[in-house]
Amino acid sequence: MRRLLICLVLPAFLAACGAEPVWAPDDVVQKAAYSTGNPPSVTLFTVIGVNTGQGGHSALMIDGVQRVMWDPAGSWYHPWVPERNDVHYGITDRMRIFYIDYHARETWYVREQTVPVSLAAAEQVRANAEAHGAVGKMLCANSVVDVLRGVPGFESIPNTMSPLKVSAAWAKLPGATLKDHYDGDPADNSGVLMIQQQAVEHDADLN
Repeated sequence: MRRLLICLVLPAFLAACGAEPVWAPDDVVQKAAYSTGNPPSVTLFTVIGVNTGQGGHSALMIDGVQRVMWDPAGSWYHPWVPERNDVHYGITDRMRIFYIDYHARETWYVREQTVPVSLAAAEQVRANAEAHGAVGKMLCANSVVDVLRGVPGFESIPNTMSPLKVSAAWAKLPGATLKDHYDGDPADNSGVLMIQQQAVEHDADLN
């Protein structure tokens, strides 16, 4: 899947990912806004150890009026995707694939679980994420639970620090679908870093 990846990233242990406060300008966020035209939904991404079965990271993709990624304490970054405190805007289909591709490697796979929701519910999850603020290390699963709190349909998601427990509860939600993404790329993401650097240099040459 390296052919699709142009991410600007820092290699990190997924279970200990961290984030600094970031605030993209209004005009950049507005320009990046992307609507899929699909029925509203919320998708849970869970990064799971291939050999250990341990949960390494949790994140949400929220598809309402626009599609955004809530990547709490995440290390994923793309220069075309503006961020405001762990909320990433402009999540096109290509960027969704980039996100999955960054996390999936020989030591980790990505579980994608989507549930249909009302537009009001999707927008409430997005508003909660936008209001949450940047998330500290090791708190990704807990913050996912935080932004779902009070949203109709997600009452059964437990208050937990475990990505796997969130995923297990998610699987029981009405209409939930599941797809696991595997990739044999090196555990240190060295190939990702090389390709993203080439892409950045190419973009710089065009500007």
